[in-house]
Amino acid sequence: MSQYEIDQTLDTSGLNCPLPLLKAKQALNKMESSCTLKVIATDSGSIRDFKAFTDQSDHELLESFTDKEPYVYIIRRG
Repeated sequence: MSQYEIDQTLDTSGLNCPLPLLKAKQALNKMESSCTLKVIATDSGSIRDFKAFTDQSDHELLESFTDKEPYVYIIRRG
């Protein structure tokens, strides 16, 4: 894992699609631009959801770890 300054961590373990993404969106909306959010998820659908979300938004998926649970996403607020 690369070293990023994590401004906030959001643990969505146990939540099913689409809740991990919805909670991440809410958290990002409350953050300042360029802040970094670490999301922890156990829902396998989050792999697709977070990639699609960051591709279609001004947020940047800096890194993701999806080879085993929990899945971890590092997102920089756009």
